[in-house]
Amino acid sequence: MPSSRKAQQQEPCDLGALIDNLHLSDDFLITSCKSGSGSVSLIYFKTLIDLTILKKHLLDGLINDAKSASLKEIQDTLPFVQSSIETDLKKIEKKLLKGYAGIIESRKSGEVLLVPMEEENLRSISVPEVEFSVIGPKQAFIEDLRTNIQLVRGRLPSRDLRITYVEVGSLTKTTTAVLYLDAIADKENVNTMLQRIRDIEFDHIEDSSYINQMIEDNTMSPFPQFIDTERPDRVSSALAEGKVAVFVDGSPTAITGPTTFIEFFSAFDDYFSSWHISSIFRMIRLMAVAFSIFATAIYVAVLTYHSALVPRDLLATLIQSRETVPFPPIVEALFLELAIELLREAGARLPTKVGQTIGIVGGIVIGTAAVEAGLTSNILVIIVALSALASFTTPIYRIGNTIRLLRFPFMLAAQLWGLIGVAAVFGFLLVHLLGLTSMGRPYLEPLYPPRLADFKDSVIRLPFNMQTTRPDLLRPGKKERFRKQKVKQKKDIDD
Repeated sequence: MPSSRKAQQQEPCDLGALIDNLHLSDDFLITSCKSGSGSVSLIYFKTLIDLTILKKHLLDGLINDAKSASLKEIQDTLPFVQSSIETDLKKIEKKLLKGYAGIIESRKSGEVLLVPMEEENLRSISVPEVEFSVIGPKQAFIEDLRTNIQLVRGRLPSRDLRITYVEVGSLTKTTTAVLYLDAIADKENVNTMLQRIRDIEFDHIEDSSYINQMIEDNTMSPFPQFIDTERPDRVSSALAEGKVAVFVDGSPTAITGPTTFIEFFSAFDDYFSSWHISSIFRMIRLMAVAFSIFATAIYVAVLTYHSALVPRDLLATLIQSRETVPFPPIVEALFLELAIELLREAGARLPTKVGQTIGIVGGIVIGTAAVEAGLTSNILVIIVALSALASFTTPIYRIGNTIRLLRFPFMLAAQLWGLIGVAAVFGFLLVHLLGLTSMGRPYLEPLYPPRLADFKDSVIRLPFNMQTTRPDLLRPGKKERFRKQKVKQKKDIDD
């Protein structure tokens, strides 16, 4: 039996061999059915099709058909617009595995009438969980590619919106959709995205994160080079600017690019508030990220090598808080940082209600117990807690993980060489960012190369009536968003 099974699992050379190969799986069924004066056979995977549609529409249509059992006549009778008669074995196999039912006259005929009957087990459109906003739309993508594209087309009802489908993954054969506005997006960006996706050589693609990692300019960099989002409004806004979006069937997140470093600190609900408030919040996020990276490292460097830089009043407080701590600053810093990371991972992996309780109670208990046991100082507990809190201000989840990672090399450099080590690691980090690109575009733009025209929506956000052009980084086909007109003050009716 095993030898015959292996022989049947070889590449089929005709329709009969293909059916025998698929029939090795217990969920593949072959049933006979009368159609008019003749009979046909149905082949399908019962775990992939909707049995209700099969019984009500397909079987009833075949039984009530008084004509001959010709596949063409059956196709004209059945109420399925997307049905087709195929002879290519690869197409037949692919559609059967996608939820189609096949109708054959005989195994030797080589023709199969394929009827779509895939069963849709989809969750409803829900509220964004990762990129939640208080103000603005409350829609998020789901795992169905067709629904996600529908959400984008609903926001961009433009004839210029182009969609190109690419199949990736030798085993999963996952459908990937590349979206762009033909009149606005730079053709070089579109071709680069399509080429990179088509060049992917991998057996299974389960999520857009797979595609994200495989098409990055520098796969060794810890910095994300594309923005992944679950919000249709963010995707439609990116397409309107001239970016390219990628959707993966089975994934609730989309990829947009090219992008810049500053964009990762721009929350989309910034556009739903006044430009003054949005600009302040963006600067707060940037300062919070800087504090999260440097605060603990500077604490270690100052207490290890540069205690003379500490004011006398503050130095007395530091000495008093550390008088019972038997470890050097680097040990207590690493202890607290690792404890915070453990609590964060435990809270993320546990159920929602339990995870929140563990995070709050665990943080309070561990912090209090560590100070009372003399394992760390209370000042460092405050610094580490604020650093962890500051890392959560990033609107994009992936850049938050990068910030968490960067703290550790800065702490180690501070222990080895003090503030000089912190400056050296910052120099290496800056050189890396200067050389980093996203789809060939500079990652630090508009900071470097400096482009004043793109500062209108970077660190600060200017009013909409001043954002008359699209970003130069994207090289859009239509640079002008709207015609700049002089705003004239109109008198009230009472004046």
